[in-house]
Amino acid sequence: MSNKEIVQKALAQLRSESPERKFKQAVDLVFILKDLDLKKPEEQVDFYFKLPNGTPKARKICALVGPELIEDSRKVFDKAFVQQEFEKLGKKEIKKMAEEYDYFVAQANVMPKVAAVFGRILGPRGKMPNPKAGCVVAPKSNVQPVFDNLKQTVRVKTRASLALQVVAGSSEMSDEKLVENIVAIYDQVIHHLPKETNNLKTMSVKFTMSKPVKVI
Repeated sequence: MSNKEIVQKALAQLRSESPERKFKQAVDLVFILKDLDLKKPEEQVDFYFKLPNGTPKARKICALVGPELIEDSRKVFDKAFVQQEFEKLGKKEIKKMAEEYDYFVAQANVMPKVAAVFGRILGPRGKMPNPKAGCVVAPKSNVQPVFDNLKQTVRVKTRASLALQVVAGSSEMSDEKLVENIVAIYDQVIHHLPKETNNLKTMSVKFTMSKPVKVI
């Protein structure tokens, strides 16, 4: 049986066993990992991945740039600040921004200033502009593709436990699109595990308000 057939069967079971809700639920993948020491950096999982069929939640993105990009950034991103405005932002305002925005994009040559002003608050929350996600851009970049890509990007990261949860879509999406997203996430997670499938104990799929259904 192919991965797609396994996932399709699990989704059908999930839909049949889950009570209908009056709101859109997220579809989450829950991975239980094994034989990993998360205290070792090389055994941690942390990567960004663009879902083939997008994410259920609209990502909010804030740009922190220099004068070269501020005009375009204000047209494209949900919010944009030019370097000269950084110092005017208070600690409370930056904390509010950290809660409101999913990603922060920074112009490469103003990153030292971004680190100085925003680092203490964004850093511990894992929201500093990250080159791996395409969040650090050159002064003459076209920012529209950056915004478009981040709208469909999820971060996959292990934390303190061997459980890994990733949003794969929403209950309103078709099974075809969900299956495509789930198989793509599975392939990426396996690729990023040191011993690949030997580090995977189980994978389940669930709605926000449902019990998980085992896929693998």
